[in-house]
Amino acid sequence: MNMYEENTPKSRLFQTFMSLAAAGALVLIFSWSFNFLRGSEAPKILIAAVALAVGVGGIWALFLTADSLVSRLPLSVRSKLRPYVFITPAMLILLIYIIYPTLRTIWVSFFDYSRGKQPENFGLQNYLAVFQDQNLLTAVRNNLLWIIFVPLFSVSLGLVIAVLADRIKWEKFAKSLIFLPMAISFVGAAVIWRFIYYRALYGEQIGLLNAITVFLGGEPVGWLRLEPWNNFFLIVIMIWLQTGFSMVILSSAVKGVPSSLLEAARIDGAGELRIFFQVIIPWVRGTILTVATTVVILVLKVFDVVFVMTSGRFNTDVVANMMYNQMFTRGQYGRGAALAVLIFLAVTPVMIHNVRNLNKR
Repeated sequence: MNMYEENTPKSRLFQTFMSLAAAGALVLIFSWSFNFLRGSEAPKILIAAVALAVGVGGIWALFLTADSLVSRLPLSVRSKLRPYVFITPAMLILLIYIIYPTLRTIWVSFFDYSRGKQPENFGLQNYLAVFQDQNLLTAVRNNLLWIIFVPLFSVSLGLVIAVLADRIKWEKFAKSLIFLPMAISFVGAAVIWRFIYYRALYGEQIGLLNAITVFLGGEPVGWLRLEPWNNFFLIVIMIWLQTGFSMVILSSAVKGVPSSLLEAARIDGAGELRIFFQVIIPWVRGTILTVATTVVILVLKVFDVVFVMTSGRFNTDVVANMMYNQMFTRGQYGRGAALAVLIFLAVTPVMIHNVRNLNKR
């Protein structure tokens, strides 16, 4: 009797009404939370709690409500519509927070758009001004250094560690220690390394490197002012961060090398070094390229480490930091947008190559 009552038209109408009411309530909650999170006077703990509750619980409630509404449609319509219900929120977020800002940035880059002024003089003046800036040559040179050395050392070290750690008793513990820096944000890592490179003008040297230098009888060094080596000191931070990522991905690929292939190479008299270069590396070459291109994309957009450590001073500037300074420090939104477009154009071919490589695999 209960099952019959639940399936009556009146009951189905009531359930549909409740689902629609829940959807409307969720829209109101999302609208309120958006305005609340933007309020500067709200306590940070409360902001974090609201963001967590709405971001996790609200999304789940939204999916369940939408699925409940779709389940009340005819079966032929339901099977076709349900996939779109689940991907629509992601597509809306992609449209609002990625596609629209990208198109807006490209549009702004063609105008003389400064703080307190209306957009004017449509043209290429921002791009011309950017390419005539001598600081851009320094930033591009530094970006090239990052692109060359960070993927080279992080992927190489990650591969070597993945192969060696696979042969020790405490493999999981060793890999956990090496992967640990990945749990630290770029800003947090920069703060940590800032204390390593720190030089006290007076008193005891609390920076690690200068403490060692003074202990050995040397003079304290301003490591971040030491040109051009200061760029390499910053690059070391990113290598430290990305080696664990490379190791984890490459470790799974190395474990996929057939043991029969390794045994056959050893029976033929190949040493471990020769096996590494002629068996393991060719087998995981696709994974190496994927990891390397992923790191290259990250390095092309590098900003946090440079901003926290030097703010681009002492000839350590990079293109992303120049974009930030032009847009948010000098108020030159047009020039900042032009630099953002240049970064976007530099990253896009690498991303396309990476996606194609993944699709082939």
